[in-house]
Amino acid sequence: MSERDLRRIEVLSDVRAGRRTVAAAAAVLAVSERQAYRLLARYEADGGSGLIHKARGRTSNRSRNEGIRKYAVELVKTRYADFGPTLATEVLLDKHQLQVGRETLRRWMIAEGLWLSRTQRRTFHQPRLRRESYGELIQIDGSDHRWFEQRGGPCTLLVFIDDATSKLMQLRFVPSESTDSYFEALNGYLTTHGCPTAFYSDKHTVFRVNRPDAKGGSGMTQFGRALAELNIEILCANSSQAKGRVERANRTLQDRLVKELRLAGVCDMNAGNLFLPQFMKQFNEKFSVPAARAENMHRRLNVQASRLADILCHREQRHVSQQLSLAYDRRQIILERSGVADGLAGQYVEVYDFADRPLEVRWKGHLLPYRVFSKDQRVSHTAIIENKRLSHALATVKAQQELKRLPKIMTNSDKGGYKKRPRQVYGPDYKTTIAPAVEMTA
Repeated sequence: MSERDLRRIEVLSDVRAGRRTVAAAAAVLAVSERQAYRLLARYEADGGSGLIHKARGRTSNRSRNEGIRKYAVELVKTRYADFGPTLATEVLLDKHQLQVGRETLRRWMIAEGLWLSRTQRRTFHQPRLRRESYGELIQIDGSDHRWFEQRGGPCTLLVFIDDATSKLMQLRFVPSESTDSYFEALNGYLTTHGCPTAFYSDKHTVFRVNRPDAKGGSGMTQFGRALAELNIEILCANSSQAKGRVERANRTLQDRLVKELRLAGVCDMNAGNLFLPQFMKQFNEKFSVPAARAENMHRRLNVQASRLADILCHREQRHVSQQLSLAYDRRQIILERSGVADGLAGQYVEVYDFADRPLEVRWKGHLLPYRVFSKDQRVSHTAIIENKRLSHALATVKAQQELKRLPKIMTNSDKGGYKKRPRQVYGPDYKTTIAPAVEMTA
């Protein structure tokens, strides 16, 4: 019997014993007085069993035929075992003219073990204790958001936060999460705080080679190579919840920082980066907590500025052909003839690609002069752009396309109106490297 039935027996027993009136019983049971008289009559005639609903244990009048149930379950089991209830319902109606409700099919699939309920699919992420020492683990992430609301375009905020104290260590507005952006933020972090023990990030391709079977490369990203040279470990989280400290900080910053930028009248990334140190100081005073141990795990940065610039840049090896040429970034680079360069045919040189100064080609520390033979080799090649960088990639493509002047069609009505095809003209600031077509990957 249900709790409701037991409650009715208790109240109706009081009515029969004269301790309660029928009107009072109706009020307690939340039924009408006429229904209370009916319940009392059934209780007096059949006892407690008379209060059980007559439809209990009977098949519903709206239930499906057992044969239809077996047929639908068999179809799903044999042909559509990996389909969800919604899609399976549509396919059964389209392919087999079998109309079954989505929730009905969901219950049948759960009963047969073909589908897991939301409760069964729920995953639990156990909380992880903070690291004990300041500088032992620094969580890093990028948050793409309209930080300046409608006053400026969307951009990405790179966030470095200490796991032990929840202290913001470095904030920087950048166009997108790229290797150059993280190099720039890392340079500021190392200069201010020194070298931490490890960084904790997601599986973004800046930090991790997501194709272990890749034929080229050293199996390490440019950012990973730079951290290895600085003796800093990089760890990748398996889920967003694993690096929840920086994820929750992003959510807080998307509320507080946006409003602080509005109050300060900041409208672009340059002004925002000037505003961030002041904001970080106020944020850390309010939200940071003391570490379990007073030890500071940051190590002193014993690297000269010139050496640090060589570390925090793109570095790749390239093969030198017999014509003393090499290919890099869709450009053909020809080494100038010299005593050193003449002996490099068939060997490998190292290309240093800096964000703020021209490309350099080196061999065992020797700087090799060069010239660019072809400024723009447009090959049939589609770049793969991650969804985190899609907005910035499209903005770059648009900006480079606008640098080209549209050719004008010149007409000469005096000579029969013939059209002269003009020579394509480029603007003076036209960049030699054109971004290829982009393709988004999830």
